[in-house]
Amino acid sequence: MKSFDKLLLENKAWSEEKKAVDPEFFLAMAKTQTPEFLWIGCSDSRVPAEIIVNAEPGEIFIHRNIANQIIETDFNCLSVVQYAVSVLEVEHIIVCGHYNCGGIRAALDKQSPNLVITNKWLMHIKDIYRFHKQEIDALPTEDQRVNRLVELNIIEQVKTLSHTSIIQNAWYKHQRPTIHGWVYGLADGLLHPLVTLYPDTEIDPIYKYDFQTS
Repeated sequence: MKSFDKLLLENKAWSEEKKAVDPEFFLAMAKTQTPEFLWIGCSDSRVPAEIIVNAEPGEIFIHRNIANQIIETDFNCLSVVQYAVSVLEVEHIIVCGHYNCGGIRAALDKQSPNLVITNKWLMHIKDIYRFHKQEIDALPTEDQRVNRLVELNIIEQVKTLSHTSIIQNAWYKHQRPTIHGWVYGLADGLLHPLVTLYPDTEIDPIYKYDFQTS
């Protein structure tokens, strides 16, 4: 049996199992989605959002990319954020990275001539490292340096999200969403909160939008 054939068989078994427990499950799923959470995570195959929090289909709206980044010129990510916030009206956004992240590890190394496009994506992480170089370089092992940059990257992405007009407008008009920065441990399967920004969080004035005068 081919590996992709196994996926199709597993899908069929999963579908039958769901319908055996609840015959209306997929009919209800097909009608609408009302997730409470937007999850922005890493593309790493070891960190599937729904599985690690034991969620059901329909509970989490998901966007994933290498090293869970939010970049102001990435219209793919920003479109997901806008739809989640403005249409789905999610109450929480979770930015979730993970320890021993390959993207973070690569960002701490020289640029690979074979990964020209990936290098451009990792450049944002290299900038975070540059801002915190003294702290990171002082750590004794490579794994510790990688994992500290993982944490700093998550915190930075949460801040970047708060600087967008999408979030600030929702905070101003609807007092939502709350933004969470979490890190996942591959070695123990546990999530660890790092930072939380609430709708009344004060951000640096240079990033603020003035909706009162617009």
